[in-house]
Amino acid sequence: MDVSLRTASESDLVAVGAVHQSSRVAAYAGILPAATLELRTAEAFGEWWSERYRWERETHRMTVAVSASAVVGFTYVGLSETPGATELYAIHVLPSLVGTGVGRLLMVDALSALASFGEPRAVLWVLAANTRARKFYEAGGWTLDGATRREPVNGEPVDQLRYTRTLTGAQALVSLP
Repeated sequence: MDVSLRTASESDLVAVGAVHQSSRVAAYAGILPAATLELRTAEAFGEWWSERYRWERETHRMTVAVSASAVVGFTYVGLSETPGATELYAIHVLPSLVGTGVGRLLMVDALSALASFGEPRAVLWVLAANTRARKFYEAGGWTLDGATRREPVNGEPVDQLRYTRTLTGAQALVSLP
């Protein structure tokens, strides 16, 4: 499969919403009830990203993975509320492409983007029960830093864990799956 990365544009945000929704439903199946996951549609995610991007496009970066002119994945990065850190706010890939290298390609690009903000480290939050994502992050050099929170996903409170990664030499990912 031929996949390229590029900076997102406003015209990508409906497709980004669809990727986000399908990725979330697949990743959180068995963690959250199906009815909870169905509360936010692809269209609602597209509207949410359109609004967020409008307010944050000067301070955050969204990258899309494109195959055959279709958006198949994306990342969203920016400065974090965590002092001295940037944050990987989102990384999503179409469920049918998980394990094909698209996520790895997006992560390598995101680490470079995170480093460009000039902070020494990056953080991300992940659902505690999302073992597949946690293994992906750990293989990429991310480590738990002990911070936890309980935040809602579609109104359902879930436990989340914070991972951190030093950004020095961030492009050198050796063992991402």
